[in-house]
Amino acid sequence: MFTGKTLFIAGHARLPQGMAAKNVFETLTITAEIDRKYGVILEASCTLATEYGRRFIGEILKGHSLNDGINDAIHAIQNYYHGKGTNALVAALKDLHVHYEQMKSDEK
Repeated sequence: MFTGKTLFIAGHARLPQGMAAKNVFETLTITAEIDRKYGVILEASCTLATEYGRRFIGEILKGHSLNDGINDAIHAIQNYYHGKGTNALVAALKDLHVHYEQMKSDEK
């Protein structure tokens, strides 16, 4: 049952040429379920081409609090994901964070 204690937010970025996902999507999207009170990413996924890649990014992002900023999450992506989509993943995460901050300011 939905309790309103979480948010679902998406961030988008343009995909680079040569990525498998580019054949299906023009943009890379990161979606995340976020705890409304603490800003912690509970679950996350993205539109990478493989299920394994989507799950891997979800595991990297899980547990990061957007209330603390996104530098640690960006650092984790840059350290553990080595593919053509690194910059797009970082840009999508930054976009997701902008949407989260906007939502927080709208609630005040």
